[in-house]
Amino acid sequence: MKTEHKIYVAIAILLALGGGWYATTQKKQKDIAAHSAPAAMADLPTIAVSKDDVEAITKIEVKNADKSSITLEKKGDAWEVTAPVSAKANASNVRSLLDNLKDIKVKESIDRGTTTYAQYELNDEKGVHVVAYKGDGKVFDGYFGKSGSRGQLARIGGKDGVWVVNGYSPFLYTREVKNWRETSILKFEDANVIQASVTNPNGQFSFSQNDGKWSGAFTKRDKDGKLADKPEKKWEKFDEGKVKEMLRAFKSLTAEDFGDEKSDAGIDDAEKNGGVVQIKLKDNAGDITLKIGKTSKGTSRFVKKDAGDTLFVISSWSADWATAKTDKFEKSDKKDEKKPGEDDHDDGMPGGIPGMPPDLH
Repeated sequence: MKTEHKIYVAIAILLALGGGWYATTQKKQKDIAAHSAPAAMADLPTIAVSKDDVEAITKIEVKNADKSSITLEKKGDAWEVTAPVSAKANASNVRSLLDNLKDIKVKESIDRGTTTYAQYELNDEKGVHVVAYKGDGKVFDGYFGKSGSRGQLARIGGKDGVWVVNGYSPFLYTREVKNWRETSILKFEDANVIQASVTNPNGQFSFSQNDGKWSGAFTKRDKDGKLADKPEKKWEKFDEGKVKEMLRAFKSLTAEDFGDEKSDAGIDDAEKNGGVVQIKLKDNAGDITLKIGKTSKGTSRFVKKDAGDTLFVISSWSADWATAKTDKFEKSDKKDEKKPGEDDHDDGMPGGIPGMPPDLH
């Protein structure tokens, strides 16, 4: 065999060996990657709560460094706020939090130790600490801190490490205390109202509905503030449309905030400090009494419903009906507005470019 042929054969053998080595190496690397990925995933802790455990949760604690902490407890079928106040909880907001606990999953590890907790705001001073209980046992214990390019950072109670998690919705956990409370005050159909009244420092307004038509009467107060024995003989300017507006303002009444025992609410003397609104529903569906007191912030006012203990704060859009004067329920004295296109000039010229002769318009 010639020398050059021997060289070609040697090169071919080397290429074959090299190709076999490369293929073997690639296969090993793929095998390592294939086995290491599941291993890495298996090494990640589980934080999400199962659907069954979510439905069995009876207590939730949220300790928020930036806002007041909150404790929610299930009493029967209803949720209540038990700290820092005792009140009915907003069922929709609690439900949203519970559903979110099913979605939180660990994506990757950042640090397997504890030294970076403060750096990532996962310590007690900075983090949002959420604990959910099923009876006396914990089904969720997590801290949530900074959120960056890699995602939401978290730690798991009782386990060292900083993790990146998916699915956490921070706004569901960091609400102010007032937004954990039930804000609904009234719910009725205005078409079911047969009588209504407003009593305030200006007098007493009484309204009755018959066959869809509202009538109104006004009783004055004397110089000593006492209501007269009888209402005025005739209320010429009464506008039944204003009664309907008032009922719309109250039929789905919600609180924008809450008062407490320290509030100077003026509810005990509501007729003097604000007004008392009474609503009677047909078919013996019940009577509603709202005692509206002093202003809280700005033009909003304190209010209590019936004999309840909850002190709400409502907007002036509703509260102003309780403090109304007679003109609030009367037809407007304003002259009819001009129709579109009518001229506003006093010189008698038709609308158009000022000063232009009519025949050039």
